[in-house]
Amino acid sequence: MAVDVILGLQWGDEGKGKIVDHLAKKYDIVARFQGGPNAGHTLKFDGKKFVLHTIPSGVFRPNLLNLIGNGVVIDPTILKREIDGLDQAGVIFKDRLLISKKAHLIMPTHTLLDAASEAAKGKAKIGSTLKGIGPTYMDKTGRNGLRIGDIFSSNFKARYHALRNKHLNLLRVYPPIDIADLAEREKVWFDSLESLKSLQFVNGEYYINQAIKDGKKVLAEGAQGAMLDVDFGTYPFVTSSSTLTAGVCIGLGIAPSKIGEVIGITKAYCTRVGGGPFPTELNDEVGEKLRRLGAEFGATTGRPRRCGWMDLPALKYAIMVGGITQICITKIDILDEFEEIRVATHYEYDEEKHEEIPYDLVNTVEPIYKSYPGWNTSLDHVKEYDQFPKEAKEYIIALEELIGVPVTLISTGPEREKLVYKN
Repeated sequence: MAVDVILGLQWGDEGKGKIVDHLAKKYDIVARFQGGPNAGHTLKFDGKKFVLHTIPSGVFRPNLLNLIGNGVVIDPTILKREIDGLDQAGVIFKDRLLISKKAHLIMPTHTLLDAASEAAKGKAKIGSTLKGIGPTYMDKTGRNGLRIGDIFSSNFKARYHALRNKHLNLLRVYPPIDIADLAEREKVWFDSLESLKSLQFVNGEYYINQAIKDGKKVLAEGAQGAMLDVDFGTYPFVTSSSTLTAGVCIGLGIAPSKIGEVIGITKAYCTRVGGGPFPTELNDEVGEKLRRLGAEFGATTGRPRRCGWMDLPALKYAIMVGGITQICITKIDILDEFEEIRVATHYEYDEEKHEEIPYDLVNTVEPIYKSYPGWNTSLDHVKEYDQFPKEAKEYIIALEELIGVPVTLISTGPEREKLVYKN
């Protein structure tokens, strides 16, 4: 049995949580393979809104197992807060939540290093969520990190304090930041860690491979988006892990031959949070309208998202490096009130027209647009593909033809039931 994959194809915030929640009913296991609490997967159903940062988005489906893979970095304080929120909502899940022992821990001093490093960059800030993700992955690759399986070892606190002291020494190279509340944060961190000991910890790579061997259906859930991949994104304005299909293999411990369908998620327009290039960004009333109608504010940070038209060179690039086999378009309903919808089909740079993204994508790249008529009507009533207005169907079909990958699913609103199959 192959592992199917959900990937974001833009700069994150594509609506992956809702799609995972919807598709999860077809699977036995949902496995998160990378990232940390810098992700915010929003789900809305039964009149309630939930935002998950670490726990896989399949947690709301009864009888479905959820695995936090070894490629994820975990902040115990944030994870406990998520667990408490699920408990308060009456979600029964603790016997269905598994954590790979090889997942690395985010320490309070990791968040301090993150804040100090970002502040020192001044105007060159990359837009970090300041959750300690980057410094944690740096310790992981530097072979200094603590993994969640280490919490059961007799020398865990000694190892923690050794790494903590190293971090405090590193902070001296940065402009001073306030660390007065570190002791209190550490107390909450250790208390949270203690409460997490009641969860189930597994050797994730053995667990997932045995599940595949047993014929279990697995859906791998990614965080952020393809254009934030540490290798193939808009470096250095990227995250610290592999957000592509390749990241599934190292983030769960499975072979590339185990990958099945790769479902890419893209909004009907583009957004980005934080710094970095964004060729189709709209710094005008149209961009503000997209932000307002789309409620484009970060689920993790609350920061307003930058908004712009669909960027096909970036989307086709993400499809290529991600091995996408089918597409889900989200937030098409946000375009209900637009007379004209534009799509960037090419870039102009070096005085030529290109479909390829240049090595160093900068905002001096000039998008070349194609326009499509809007439908100027609400999609709220749409339950089947044939019910879409003619203009909406023409827009979807045009995108499908331009990217060369079938569109199979379209989201017409934030609620769980607002999904339409195309084929």
